[in-house]
Amino acid sequence: MKVNDVVTYAVEGSIAVITVNSPPVNALSNAVRQGVASAVETAIGDPAVGAMVLICEGRTFFAGADITEFGKPPVEPTLRNLQLVVENATKPVIAAIHGTALGGGLELALVAHYRIAVPAAKCGLPEVNLGLLPGAGGTQRLPRIVGVEKALDLMTAGSPVSAKAAKDMGLIDELAAEGQLRADAIAFAQRVLDEGRPLLKVRDRTEKLDEARGKPEIFADFRKANARKFRGFNAPEAIIRCVEASLDLPFDEGMTFERQLFNELQADSQSAAQRHVFFAERQAAKVDSLPADTPILPIAKVGVIGAGTMGGGIAMNFANAGIPVTLVETNEDALFRGLRIIRGNYETTAKKGKMKPEDVDTRMGLLTGSIAMEDLADCDLIIEAVFEQIDVKREVFGKLDKIAKPGAILATNTSYLDIDDIAAATSRPEAVVGLHFFSPANVMKLLEVVRTKDTKPEIIATAMKLAKTIGKIGVLVGNGYGFVGNRILAARNTQADQLILEGATPWAVDKVLYDFGFAMGHFQMRDLVGLDVGWNPKTTSSANVREILNEMGRHGQKTKGGFYDYDDNRKQTPSPVAMQVIEDFAAKQGITRRDVSDAEIQDRILFAMVNEGARILDEGIASRASDVDIVWITGYGWPKYRGGPMFWADLQGLPTVLDRLKALEAAHGAAFTPSPLIERLVAQGKGFKDA
Repeated sequence: MKVNDVVTYAVEGSIAVITVNSPPVNALSNAVRQGVASAVETAIGDPAVGAMVLICEGRTFFAGADITEFGKPPVEPTLRNLQLVVENATKPVIAAIHGTALGGGLELALVAHYRIAVPAAKCGLPEVNLGLLPGAGGTQRLPRIVGVEKALDLMTAGSPVSAKAAKDMGLIDELAAEGQLRADAIAFAQRVLDEGRPLLKVRDRTEKLDEARGKPEIFADFRKANARKFRGFNAPEAIIRCVEASLDLPFDEGMTFERQLFNELQADSQSAAQRHVFFAERQAAKVDSLPADTPILPIAKVGVIGAGTMGGGIAMNFANAGIPVTLVETNEDALFRGLRIIRGNYETTAKKGKMKPEDVDTRMGLLTGSIAMEDLADCDLIIEAVFEQIDVKREVFGKLDKIAKPGAILATNTSYLDIDDIAAATSRPEAVVGLHFFSPANVMKLLEVVRTKDTKPEIIATAMKLAKTIGKIGVLVGNGYGFVGNRILAARNTQADQLILEGATPWAVDKVLYDFGFAMGHFQMRDLVGLDVGWNPKTTSSANVREILNEMGRHGQKTKGGFYDYDDNRKQTPSPVAMQVIEDFAAKQGITRRDVSDAEIQDRILFAMVNEGARILDEGIASRASDVDIVWITGYGWPKYRGGPMFWADLQGLPTVLDRLKALEAAHGAAFTPSPLIERLVAQGKGFKDA
């Protein structure tokens, strides 16, 4: 029987089977909720029915709330009211899970009286990733069924667990055979009837809560252990408070408390920012200018030129994805050193239990070392990761042009250089693309895919697909100095360097950025990366503070001194040596130092970044403001809960941004001359989201 367009109802023996089919992921939309509620009420009123199975067709069980309904007036039944229908059913309801039971989907399963899942299924409450908490009883029911500590881990991590793990912790009652979920769920429901099992309501269970009563240290220890991970985010602390409430309050009062905190989070800018990031990541993968039928080229073998830190990390990405790699260096010592470091990285990962020991040899077996560029002749993709100097890269591409097979993609990992210039060294510029990985390349999620004026559509489509294959977030950008990420970083560098000359200290600048939400400050990051990266001692001329520090042998953490001093454990302290260099250089430049407020530091750095982002958009280097945000969140540590520089600017209001830029321009010069795009958007009453 068809209940509505997405829900059907059938009776097999004494078991009613309620089936949902609402592609693509059976989200808990209005139609789904209405259909399920109606079907449950039908089963309750049917004397031939003894129990119900709630199951989904397609690729998954309910994958959560319908995010497109966020912020819209609720339509009955709400998820909470649907839960009451299921939970208060006078006949057993068995949730039959395949694919994923996420968010509201798992919260609905938690009000069923029993749960069965196929082994490949996964269960989770990922709301924390959207700046929210599970708002349909998840924070109150999950601790009652898996215990307080596991509930805290699951909800604050937001990552799903396997069906086997879910069964071990009591979240799932039975495992079905793969491909037999419907039959096994019906059989399980019949056993529940035959054995006279009770209508188990998770809300009434207390045994797991009793294990945690009188142990406040559980929460204190959890907060302490995760302080760094949760810093700045509101949702994890709200989840912890709700779990505390599950111990301290009766169930219904705990539900009221959960709703109060959910509403506070939903109204907060952090959730709006994290939802923006959620959609922006998916949008970044779409290239509007590419026809849907653009062919994807096969990539069966990859070549990487350069086995240093960057080249080795790049090679690991492909080995991790099962793609063979030929790694080329100029001499055997450099090659063996690079391969040794790669093996060491894998062995460290295995020791941490994040991969099997046998996988180390498997992945190393996919790497072939060579000191002959000719060994790249059969590669489908060749990535150059050599010294960041245009003549060196042009020489490499000139050689590659003669070696690489027809149809091969030639990619450069350059961070700043003109890829059209590099491509001009070949006879096939249409086959050249930028693949800008971020260090460490085997860890960082961002991959800037840089198109040139000649790059063919199929090369772009293949590069974007390849990003996903190797677990990266690919963002398509245009060819221009620094592309998107490093160009905005250059704007930040300029202001940070000027601020310390005018009177701010490096540690004051770093504290402002840290307090804003960055994992580390600007000068801390420089010391970590190494002040000598990109510095040429043969051409140095004491032209700035960084050059002077390098000339003194202060290259950052690795030499125990840069902008900070470091002890043997790399613990930092403000450096009087660096401070003296800064003061002396400022005096040499005729700059009179003054007090610089934290507010000025934040304004100058952040508004300079936003203004540069606007110029990048106006020039077409980035296609969307959200792409700029994703680049900075995934590659440069912009705090996720602030949504990226362009989202943050929209949150301030572009009229406010324009006013601040004009004031900064008057005080500090042309670096703050507002982008024409900002001027236009303000005149049109629009934001970056509309650009």
